[in-house]
Amino acid sequence: MKLQRMNRRALSLGALAVSGALALTACGSDDTGSSSGSSSSATAAAGSIKCDDAKGQLLADGSSAQKNAIDAWVKNFTQACSGVQVNYKGSGSGAGVTAFTQGQVAFAGSDSALKPEDVTASKAVCSGGQGIDLPMVAGPIAVAFNVSGVDDLTLDAATIAKIFDGKITNWNDAAIAKLNPDAKLPDLKIQPYHRSDESGTTDNFTKYLIAATPDNWKYEGGKAWQAKGGQAAAGSSGVAQGVKQTNGAIGYMELSYAKDGLGTVAVDTGASAPVKASSDGATKAVAAAQVVGTGSDLSLKLDYNTKAEGAYPLTLVTYEIACDKGNKAATLPATKAFLRYIASEDGQGILSGIDYAPIPDAIISKVRTTIEGLS
Repeated sequence: MKLQRMNRRALSLGALAVSGALALTACGSDDTGSSSGSSSSATAAAGSIKCDDAKGQLLADGSSAQKNAIDAWVKNFTQACSGVQVNYKGSGSGAGVTAFTQGQVAFAGSDSALKPEDVTASKAVCSGGQGIDLPMVAGPIAVAFNVSGVDDLTLDAATIAKIFDGKITNWNDAAIAKLNPDAKLPDLKIQPYHRSDESGTTDNFTKYLIAATPDNWKYEGGKAWQAKGGQAAAGSSGVAQGVKQTNGAIGYMELSYAKDGLGTVAVDTGASAPVKASSDGATKAVAAAQVVGTGSDLSLKLDYNTKAEGAYPLTLVTYEIACDKGNKAATLPATKAFLRYIASEDGQGILSGIDYAPIPDAIISKVRTTIEGLS
């Protein structure tokens, strides 16, 4: 889908009231991010939303990275399908996968694909089937900062790694100054913030550091933060709040949370110009992804070390995780209807207007086919 067409659609979206029956539970502190800009037109989308026999309450949990996108989707979906309540608890990718494999939710969101042990565990709740990864929303991971007197900041992978590993501790360090010759960098201690909970955002952030600067990031990576030191906060909203409240702070979060006065780092990838976090840059990065899942699983492999012009390397893909077979009969109609909508042209079309990036056509078309086959 062309970004220009999506931007036109996003600009036309109007604000809507949410049904009083809708319950949304935020993760960590207030997970509002760009919610004020995420209002979407259910009227415009309602004609394409097929409710089928969907009814009742649909429980889900997982990635806080996609929480703002889910909120926008839920507003549209529940307006069209008034018999369904969607409760997405953005407790983080790790919590979402655990809730799914324990049979507590109809689907989960995760910024990392299921591990083999997760697939094995899912077979206990997916009668005759297993959990599969459906890439649904992409987004840039912004490296956001709060440094008085500094509005623009460029960093490369090596410098980012050294900052978050406690090797660079002051904002006027020579390595930062070299990348920012025109900035007035203060003699101020750096306060790096990371996630305290298991997070797919952490997984993707560290995958980038491992790929782009392996000599400076010696950790194995994964959902749990491994480097020593720094400040920890729960959820993307918690990290954003910590950075906002602390002069000298820096942290990683989805772009939709990097608001209200926070600056975002332009990443020197080796391309002709540093690349700032943007939906366009994320789309360019995801377009080169490869489907590596087997069967109905559509997990992707991203190139975190891309040097393509305009491609933002710190990009994640959030998967919705559902059973390919053996979904609970009570929630299957609502699960399929909701997933069908968010994978649709209208569902994907709102993403670029709320600081996310749609999944490229070649991949999302496979997602749509897979959703129709869920049973």
